[in-house]
Amino acid sequence: MPVNELLTLAFPFLIVIAVFYLLIWRPQSIEQKKRKEMLEGIKKGDKVITVGGIHGTVVLVKKDVLIVRIADKVEVEMDRAGIGSVVG
Repeated sequence: MPVNELLTLAFPFLIVIAVFYLLIWRPQSIEQKKRKEMLEGIKKGDKVITVGGIHGTVVLVKKDVLIVRIADKVEVEMDRAGIGSVVG
């Protein structure tokens, strides 16, 4: 098979791989990096929203566990991964 035919056959596969990388894989890795930085940057006093939709304020930060105050005298212990976003 001549080289020209091989390039003609391989070109559509290369296009599909490039589109997959640019539209799916790269943006997802960027979002994962942002989320990891957000979770590592949580500190006492931050207002957070859990993945379940509960709003609260971080009272204590341990290694992988956070104590979040969700109401007066109501505190819950949460895994860091349970935080959906940091507000403000």
